[in-house]
Amino acid sequence: MSEDAILARVLAGLRRDEAMILGPGDDCAVLEFGGRWLLAAVDQVVSDVHYQAGDTPPEAIAGKVLKRNLSDIAAMGGIPRWALLALAATARPDDWFERFFAGLEAAAKAFDVTLAGGDLGALPGPAAAEYAALTILGEVEPEKLCRRDRAEAGEALLVTGELGNTLASGHHLDFTPRLAEGRFLAGRWTRCMMDLSDGLGRDLRRLGRASQVGFELDVSALPRRAGADARGAIGDGEDYELVFTVAPDRVEALLASWPFPATLSVIGRVTKAAPGSLALVNADTVLSEEEMDGYEHFRA
Repeated sequence: MSEDAILARVLAGLRRDEAMILGPGDDCAVLEFGGRWLLAAVDQVVSDVHYQAGDTPPEAIAGKVLKRNLSDIAAMGGIPRWALLALAATARPDDWFERFFAGLEAAAKAFDVTLAGGDLGALPGPAAAEYAALTILGEVEPEKLCRRDRAEAGEALLVTGELGNTLASGHHLDFTPRLAEGRFLAGRWTRCMMDLSDGLGRDLRRLGRASQVGFELDVSALPRRAGADARGAIGDGEDYELVFTVAPDRVEALLASWPFPATLSVIGRVTKAAPGSLALVNADTVLSEEEMDGYEHFRA
């Protein structure tokens, strides 16, 4: 069973309460607390799944687990505030932990996040390995909140930055979450945005199902990272860019006013096709469903 199928089966049975404005299924949960809208998300990194354990410095591992979560906050148009970390590791020397937490604190300081707590444990077995899960808490104004279920047919589809070749280029470790870009876009230019972590093809399908729309994707317009082809731009994953929709009559003004060094590209449009469907245009090669489907944790 795929990751999405597992979630569809189990999430339907979870209860909600009156303080939950937005529950499972988006980049963050949105919770009303004391008159404020809080954002909450959790993400994880696993050795030899999200990075090569023996070749990756502990500072880079720590930075990645925080920045993955910050990308979720960015997709909601929010501001990150606090983080809690659970770390389990085996057969690592003392200085490995010192370097990990120094790297985590450096990344937190860079993005004005406070480390508020967590837990430390060990993994079974003698092999050197680690697992880290981080919970991020932030906030967002109601008028800025962006969601996956707000795309409308006829809107333009845009993406920040470049896509593909994330592993060989080192981008999967060395990336900057688009927090400032998300704040700039949220509310003023878009109300529908998500971060790209499992590949453009897979994440667009999720966005389409949430909004009950399809997408037409212009393959020739995809901004490709050096060394990336169309397959990589659509399916590699770990881009940590923002994909979002904009009213077609506002695209020109957005492009003209874009103040960030990260590129901004129009890559397609929202359609009335079957929810989650993805039609490719201007493609110089035929891509299989698997090539467009991005990263799947539970693929055999």
